[in-house]
Amino acid sequence: MQLLIPILLFGFLYVLLIRPQQQRVRRQQALVSSIQVGDEVLTAGGIVGRITALEGDRVHLEVAPGMTLTFLRPAITRRLGPELPEEEEPPDEGVGGSPGEGLG
Repeated sequence: MQLLIPILLFGFLYVLLIRPQQQRVRRQQALVSSIQVGDEVLTAGGIVGRITALEGDRVHLEVAPGMTLTFLRPAITRRLGPELPEEEEPPDEGVGGSPGEGLG
């Protein structure tokens, strides 16, 4: 009985903390390995650009016509496309419509 509680606690922590983190890491690694020249991506710093070249662990992004920035591959957080990502939902407007209404 005394051994059962720590085992259940570890199982609970694994399901809530460890497993989701491992899944996030796997998704990020899959993204980084699947990017290609021409993809539009978002960096960890919030910069959006189109990949112009891949050199080992570096990615060259064109952020404006004629302006290219170089990032490390792990800095790419998301691939952008013409469709909206399904996991994101529009922010909740709250009760009563626009923010700030009904204050004072």
